[in-house]
Amino acid sequence: MRPAAITWTPPEPGADQPPAQVRRILRLFRPYRGRLALVALLVGAASLTTVASPFLLREILDTAIPEGRTGLLAALALGMILAAVLGGVFGVLQTLISTTVGQRVMHDLRTAVYDRLQRMSLAFYTRTRTGEVQSRIANDIGGMQSTVTSTATSLVSNLTAVVATVAAMVALDWRLTLVSLALLPVFVWISRRVGRERQRITTERQRQLAAMAATVTESLSVSGILLGRTMGRADSLTETFARESERLVGLEVRSSMAGRWRMATIGIVMAAMPALIYWAAGLTLQGGGPSISLGTLVAFVSLQQGLFRPAVSLLSTGVDLQTSLALFRRIFEYLDLPVDIAEPARPVRLAEIRGDVRFESVGFRYDPAQPRPTLDGVDITVPAGRGLAVVGPTGSGKSTLGHLVPRLYDVTEGRVTLDGVDVRELDFDTLARAIGVVSQETYLFHASVADNLRFAKPDATDEELAAAARTAQIHDHIASLPQGYDTLVGERGHRFSGGEKQRLALARTILRDPPVLVLDEATSALDTYTEQAVQRAIDALSAGRTTITIAHRLSTIRDADEIVVLESGRVVERGGHRELLARDGRYAALVRGDARVAAAPGS
Repeated sequence: MRPAAITWTPPEPGADQPPAQVRRILRLFRPYRGRLALVALLVGAASLTTVASPFLLREILDTAIPEGRTGLLAALALGMILAAVLGGVFGVLQTLISTTVGQRVMHDLRTAVYDRLQRMSLAFYTRTRTGEVQSRIANDIGGMQSTVTSTATSLVSNLTAVVATVAAMVALDWRLTLVSLALLPVFVWISRRVGRERQRITTERQRQLAAMAATVTESLSVSGILLGRTMGRADSLTETFARESERLVGLEVRSSMAGRWRMATIGIVMAAMPALIYWAAGLTLQGGGPSISLGTLVAFVSLQQGLFRPAVSLLSTGVDLQTSLALFRRIFEYLDLPVDIAEPARPVRLAEIRGDVRFESVGFRYDPAQPRPTLDGVDITVPAGRGLAVVGPTGSGKSTLGHLVPRLYDVTEGRVTLDGVDVRELDFDTLARAIGVVSQETYLFHASVADNLRFAKPDATDEELAAAARTAQIHDHIASLPQGYDTLVGERGHRFSGGEKQRLALARTILRDPPVLVLDEATSALDTYTEQAVQRAIDALSAGRTTITIAHRLSTIRDADEIVVLESGRVVERGGHRELLARDGRYAALVRGDARVAAAPGS
């Protein structure tokens, strides 16, 4: 079941351009505009308390102290203390609310990306490295955390502080204000150049992180470790990882140092501004201009110093936002991926499923540009409760045919129907309830046996687990383990043998009790003894169900109601086992070849 509400906005024309990206980012915050309005109020209040102190200081220096008014002095001093306290309280509250909003946006993004990836077709995962997918969710979204949790609020806060401070400076002396802001356009230009540079480097860095994550995922899995050690490539894999990591070192250094000297120059100039202000005030007095009181001058310098932090922070925030655009662009790339296998707008839901499966003039190509179709003109009918076996040489399209039934791929010609309804018109829940798939490569989670079985039926009782395991011929083995059904199966089930994993997968499918069963070479990788045990479990599971068996070993499908022989994506023979043997055609040749392999030494 997909999440009920996910913040995701479809792309607009020109969505890869920065202005469109910024608008799209802002829409992520739309559900939280009430809280953001409160943050804006707190920011405004904090800014007012900040600029109030210099005016209070001016009154202390120009009025309270020269005139000896101790009461006024105490009131003004208390006002400065109160302004500081209120500013601190407002700052804490604004940080709490903005961080909460930012984390909710992060959650929405993570969930939206995960949901999108869950709906991608099998074809997407056959051409995408697992580490790349993980990197988008972990590294790219994680890299945006500071932007969505603090940068946005920092932008508003610093912008408000700058505007309020400049307004206060103008109120004190507009001439000194012009002197203070003379270099502002240069600073803005420098920060924009630094931002573009960091954005480019960030894109390179995230690609390198994705490549390194893919290397780790592939080489540090159980299968990767086994392959590396048995092939004597452990040192080579380490060297490969070291090279990937070395590239990342250079990119990280470049990212950290990009524009540092230019931004440091801005900081130095702004830190030296008080001296420039004093010099300008002195020149004004010597030139016979209007006098500036000591209190006004001190208050102005205090405001100017107060302007330094938010102004530099504002310029840095602009750089950070440009850097984050590269991360958002990578996330939006995944959110904008077209969903090849989509549920129809008005899906058909079958209350009762008989299990009648038909392939009607089915054609399929993995790539529209491929010269020869993988399947071409396939017509097959599997009545409810009957068994179909599909055989043929490697590359004939057997597994592809099986994948079309649960709609792991969509046909490019013709249609596949379940109880007379095109599977493309059915809702996903009906397909999940109707069709169970057991493949050669069994996938088990790094969890207990019970948790792996309950993945098919979360509310299954212990008795139902045991009953399914008995049918799958695996209960006695599980019961003999010290922890029984609480035994941890290990990464990808490597604590169990191939036959045991297959029977666990069968037990998991039995719990779902699907009317249609697709067995994709479920015993091809097993030895003869284990194959017999698994086959007994398959026979028990197949009883009374529509069963489509993709067979590699022909000894397992002799009792099928109908056998179909595929060659180059077309049906070249069909019939029962004895009938096809009597024809002495393609099927008979496959049986003879299978017998020779079985009789060969060591087989």
